[in-house]
Amino acid sequence: MTLTSFGPANRIQRSAETHPLTWRLRDDGEAVWLDEYQAKNGYAAARKAFADMAADDIVQTVKDAGLKGRGGAGFPTGVKWGLMPKDESINIRYLLCNADEMEPNTWKDRMLMEQLPHLLIEGMLISARALKTYRGYIFLRGEYTTAARHLNRAVEEAKAAGLLGKNILGSGFDFELFVHTGAGRYICGEETALINSLEGRRANPRSKPPFPAAVGVWGKPTCVNNVETLCNVPAIIADGVDWYKSLARDGSEDMGTKLMGFSGKVKNPGLWELPFGVTARELFEDYAGGMRDGYKLKCWQPGGAGTGFLLPEHLDAQMYAGGIAKVGTRMGTGLAMAVDDSVNMVSLLRNMEQFFARESCGFCTPCRDGLPWSVKLLMAIENGEGQPGDIETLLGLVGFLGPGKTFCAHAPGAVEPLGSAIKYFRPEFEAGIAPTRAGDLNQVVTPTMVGA
Repeated sequence: MTLTSFGPANRIQRSAETHPLTWRLRDDGEAVWLDEYQAKNGYAAARKAFADMAADDIVQTVKDAGLKGRGGAGFPTGVKWGLMPKDESINIRYLLCNADEMEPNTWKDRMLMEQLPHLLIEGMLISARALKTYRGYIFLRGEYTTAARHLNRAVEEAKAAGLLGKNILGSGFDFELFVHTGAGRYICGEETALINSLEGRRANPRSKPPFPAAVGVWGKPTCVNNVETLCNVPAIIADGVDWYKSLARDGSEDMGTKLMGFSGKVKNPGLWELPFGVTARELFEDYAGGMRDGYKLKCWQPGGAGTGFLLPEHLDAQMYAGGIAKVGTRMGTGLAMAVDDSVNMVSLLRNMEQFFARESCGFCTPCRDGLPWSVKLLMAIENGEGQPGDIETLLGLVGFLGPGKTFCAHAPGAVEPLGSAIKYFRPEFEAGIAPTRAGDLNQVVTPTMVGA
């Protein structure tokens, strides 16, 4: 699979009117550099924002457009921007781009950074103008070496063209932008852990409040947005609120388009820019081409490893936050994974929980101890050595590591697929429970008994 796989050619006709994120992509998959980007109307939105719009007008436009975060949480971007202090005397502010894309089965931001680096830079430039931030950082996953190389080149091109640095476009506004490669921790996807890592500290989430908008990088007001989120800003500024809202399908509460994908044993795994509100069935059948010959769809995840499993009958759900919530899980990153009928769910979950346990920062007890506990139980069940009560213990851990029980959302995301897998495929877990030995008086230990 390549990152330029956008589906059947006879179905995909990208244009600025319908595909604001991807219409500038080259057919050969090479990066779009400054001259070509500007020839394709690049930085026109930035020029408009600097010449014709006050900072508050930019914030209000993004808010009215209904842009929401594309990193998985889906918080309204304009609302987040509005949390930044209005006090003009606070002249040190930061804008951070969360490019630490370590969610398993997710590669959408990588495509944008490798092939359209100037789109991200333009989005950050407009956002910096709106937030009155004088310095920005792209916090990049360290393994994305091609993205780092392309972003650094694009930053230098923008500087040479007067689009970054001092007195940008003759406005008197200064904005410096730096690419910072992270050390490689999943937890850095959480914005305050990212901030700690950028400061050179251990990547632990911070207590909130205070929120980054008040106390962020080096104690200064900070706004953190995802790559795809920032890449939506230029089109909103250039073409307006009504146009942006019109892109979504009827019934969707989320506005605009979204990079969506399907991986697994499908005929055409790939990534596509589609309007919010398309059904998962359309994404799976029309774009991903359905399952390969000889395989049957067993279940699927709608948006990364931290989202719950759904069944084939859930494919008619609309792909937006509320649409996926109706069938019992979250939209997440919007990049789905198909699980075929040859996969044992216990083995799949053991693999997932090992990843999440390893990537826990260890700051809070439920996550630090609960996730390795789940791995131990799953390994026993996988090997046919599970004990009576192990499934109930796993379900207890799902509850004890759920939303609001831990310092950040790492643990709730880690156990959501576990809970859904047991819900839909409990017989596969029961098959790994060893027969009870006669006279076995060993007590079944549950989280409730140990006061977890």
